Amino acid sequence: MATQEETFKKLVSHCKEYGFVFPSSEIYDGLGAVYDYGQNGVELKNNIKQYWWNAMTRLHDNIVGLDAAIFMHPTTWKASGHVDAFNDPLIDNRDSKKRYRADVLIEDQLAKYDEKIQKEIDKAKKRFGESFDEQMFRQTNPRVKEHIDRREALHARYAKAMNDNNLDELKQIILDEEIVCPISGTRNWTDVRQFNLMFQTEMGSTADGAMTIYLRPETAQGIFVNFLNVQKTGRMKIPFGIAQIGKAFRNEIVARQFVFRMREFEQMEMQFFVRPGEELKWFEHWKQFRLRWHKALGLGDEKYRFHDHDKLAHYANAATDIEFLMPFGFKEVEGIHSRTNFDLSQHAKYSGKKIEYFDPEINQSYTPFVIETSIGVDRMFLSVLCSAYKEETLENGEQRVVLSLPPVLAPVKACIMPLVKKDGLPEKAHEVEELLRYEMNIQYDEKDSIGKRYRRQDAIGTPFCITIDHDTLNDNCVTLRYRDTMQQDRVEISKLHDIIAKAVDMRHLLQNLK
Repeated sequence: MATQEETFKKLVSHCKEYGFVFPSSEIYDGLGAVYDYGQNGVELKNNIKQYWWNAMTRLHDNIVGLDAAIFMHPTTWKASGHVDAFNDPLIDNRDSKKRYRADVLIEDQLAKYDEKIQKEIDKAKKRFGESFDEQMFRQTNPRVKEHIDRREALHARYAKAMNDNNLDELKQIILDEEIVCPISGTRNWTDVRQFNLMFQTEMGSTADGAMTIYLRPETAQGIFVNFLNVQKTGRMKIPFGIAQIGKAFRNEIVARQFVFRMREFEQMEMQFFVRPGEELKWFEHWKQFRLRWHKALGLGDEKYRFHDHDKLAHYANAATDIEFLMPFGFKEVEGIHSRTNFDLSQHAKYSGKKIEYFDPEINQSYTPFVIETSIGVDRMFLSVLCSAYKEETLENGEQRVVLSLPPVLAPVKACIMPLVKKDGLPEKAHEVEELLRYEMNIQYDEKDSIGKRYRRQDAIGTPFCITIDHDTLNDNCVTLRYRDTMQQDRVEISKLHDIIAKAVDMRHLLQNLK
């Protein structure tokens, strides 16, 4: 049985081999933590974005879209706090010369305690069977109690150090916990120091006249600076939201785990503007709606959990992450934050413009509070792929690799295959292709044996294969093969569209969310 790490390595190479993700500028040996999406990857990514966009803008009468520029006036980032406070705490190991995020090293240590606790519980579960009382075991088993106490003590100390921005204490925790560098295996650490994550560039034609600007580290500020533009032109009444999908850039020092943490990535963000005092009610509403959106894909409800923040950003009064069980543990895919009125107030202060909303219901002007939902497209892409990747042994002993992608997200919806390249079968196959191609992404494949063609489509996650054989010319029926069960049905060509559309149409998914 392959370990999670081995499976993840196989998934990464599968992504390259089947046109999902390539290392960026690979012919020049690539660029660290930057990736290109191949022909199948871009289709999957676009389908994820479409699902999010439709769930936000079509299911809610009071949410509209925006596409703000990547470059913004530099004062934007002064107002948002990014120039002064957008930092990671970094520590170097003197022996390996490798740099790490201090908070990530400590969080990995917390995860080790969790693993030890879980190991003890799993062993006891096996031993006691159905009579096992996990709650009681946690409270009474001395070994488990010791692990829990040590974890809780570390957690409390870590949360305080992060909230106090105490870099010396972060280093002390690393030393006290005897955390070693994964590469050198030593504890020869430098002090912890802050590092700003924004990329800088210059705008202007001369060196003297150039203005220092930044590549945006998030898409949210483009929404905040356009609040009045959208509200007035759209005659929007509070509560209302503005949704945006776009690229963001962070000079991550510890970029890792494939597309999970990259320097150039894509975000899907929605800022929801509400009356002051109502923000926590809406925070709860958006937590539940966003979790439903994830679970509706059927990747497994048990793979999701909420993780409340230990350290709240200076502007927030509530924050939680939706975490997904990746091969390397539960990791954040989406954040939901109650940002108070910090952003709009800051932009009003720095721009000298009045950014308020007049509420006719209470006859009062105020600066709205904001609930943010922010999801990384690339992390979502990775979570979908991780849960879809399967290696199966068939009844005849043959192996197959299959991506059991949700059909609505699959890059290719159906592949049309003439059994042989003669006798009028390719012509008939192209007729069938013409029936479907205007509504969904279809492939045509006539190369190799039918078995090899099925395997190719399994590997990219195509839910349906349609085979045209000699009988088709007489009875106008084709063989429809289902990816997950490999079951084959004889189906009339006239019924093909309805059968496939029912499985791949996003409408059913959205109706369930509503």
